[in-house]
Amino acid sequence: MTRFRPCIDLHGGVVKQIVGTTLRDDGDGPRENFVSDVSSAFYADMYRRDGLTGGHVIMLGQGNDKAAIEALHAWPGGMQLGGGISPDNASQYLDAGASHVIATSYIFDGRGNFSLDKLAALVRAVGTRRLVLDLSCKKIGSGWIVAMNRWQTLTDLRITHDALDQLSKSCDEFLIHAVDVEGKCDGIDEELVQYLASWGGAPITYAGGARCLDDLRRVQDISFGKIDVTIGSALDIFGGSGVSYADCVAFNQRERP
Repeated sequence: MTRFRPCIDLHGGVVKQIVGTTLRDDGDGPRENFVSDVSSAFYADMYRRDGLTGGHVIMLGQGNDKAAIEALHAWPGGMQLGGGISPDNASQYLDAGASHVIATSYIFDGRGNFSLDKLAALVRAVGTRRLVLDLSCKKIGSGWIVAMNRWQTLTDLRITHDALDQLSKSCDEFLIHAVDVEGKCDGIDEELVQYLASWGGAPITYAGGARCLDDLRRVQDISFGKIDVTIGSALDIFGGSGVSYADCVAFNQRERP
């Protein structure tokens, strides 16, 4: 059954909601939908009180380590942690309370080529049961290609059922942002959700474009309850007007059919 999964996105040590495609190394700073005046621990503790598990804390660039650790301490075992994860630093976040670490750019080389050796090194460091692979992707032609380096660099990895089959042997879950719609509150990428649901292997959390409670219900319907959903910028706790956090909590507490 589809669940709402919460998020805490950190940029410059502050909880923010950002339009994903504007987070770049060159040019002006990212387009910010929301900048919080409360701490990461405030949100994590709220998720803890409401029994929301499986959410993620994402560190967008440098200067987020302190805020990330504070969130993990506030909800030990309740949230996953991503952003710059490698075999060298993964254990410190697991020790700080992360249920899983989320790997993104590390499993590729600097040119965007997938590296089985680097993935194997990460698995040796943390094990498959505490690893989430972030396969956030852009629509290219008739399919989707994974983007790394804060979604600025297209890789050589396509989202296919064969790829998911192989990668699922090395991780516990997948996190997949639809980069083209991330942060825009213009609706979900239904085609991507349906394609992911047609695979039906390891758990998948979809993020990108969700703007209202009906989008949660829509994912439930078109994925037959196989895909979970993160909502960010549309949530009232992040300055949005499309959906209330309380309604998302209630969605998770609904009776199973």
